[in-house]
Amino acid sequence: MNTAMRTISSRRPAKTLANSNDKSPTMAKRETQTPSQELRLNKAIASRGFCSRRKADELIFAGKVLVDGNTVTDPSLRVGPDTEIRIDGHRLSVGGICRYLMMNKAVHTVCTVSDPEGRPTVLDALPPEFRGERLYPVGRLDYYSEGLLILTNDGELAHRLMHPRFHLAKRYEVLVRGHVPQGALRTMRHGMILAEGEKLAPVEVQVCPATNGMTRLSMILHQGVNRQIRRMCRDLHLTVLRLQRVAQGPLNLGSLASGCVRALSPAETMALRKAVDLPC
Repeated sequence: MNTAMRTISSRRPAKTLANSNDKSPTMAKRETQTPSQELRLNKAIASRGFCSRRKADELIFAGKVLVDGNTVTDPSLRVGPDTEIRIDGHRLSVGGICRYLMMNKAVHTVCTVSDPEGRPTVLDALPPEFRGERLYPVGRLDYYSEGLLILTNDGELAHRLMHPRFHLAKRYEVLVRGHVPQGALRTMRHGMILAEGEKLAPVEVQVCPATNGMTRLSMILHQGVNRQIRRMCRDLHLTVLRLQRVAQGPLNLGSLASGCVRALSPAETMALRKAVDLPC
């Protein structure tokens, strides 16, 4: 039997799939890939950094591995580089297991992988167990802003979260100096044009009780304009004293301390992926 025939044989649904009649779009794509692009399932799991090939065999035989949503018990099944593999519910990326983290970004920290000025980055703030996993911040908070920031190595999710089509509403708590005139609130709620000419969608704004000569605003933004809140306040002659993102889509910052990081729960991960039309 030649190599091509062995490859076809290893894909027989009756041998490898729980439901031979249901194939996901990803599986259809995998079946069009050339044999040179494919690896045995156990080797693919090992190459993605999850475990050794021998341990992968054990997981496969135990029925803990899903390929495109189907339980697979054959380590010789050949899979392509874009095949979705899950182990005990965790989705593996090409570089290993997909990680989904929430950080409460502190002020005086930049949302980049490195900084030419030598300032601390959000990656510097990661706990040791998450370093070296090629995690990237999704979107940005500026140097003086703080709050909820997503970090992940799931490139597909990151792309969608930053794409205007899938923009998720973000809620901010903003502390400004002094009293906020009703006219400024109406302008924000009706939409405004920035000094640079950018037209903004209406912003949901609620005024919280003022203390010590300051006013707290709760603002929900539905578009992703760079430094939008600071530029809005600038044009409305409001001085921002503190700016914190407290929610993004289905995620809430909660009581996570400044500068700290935690993994998203499975329910949070599912809700986030669902919010941008990705399979959970």
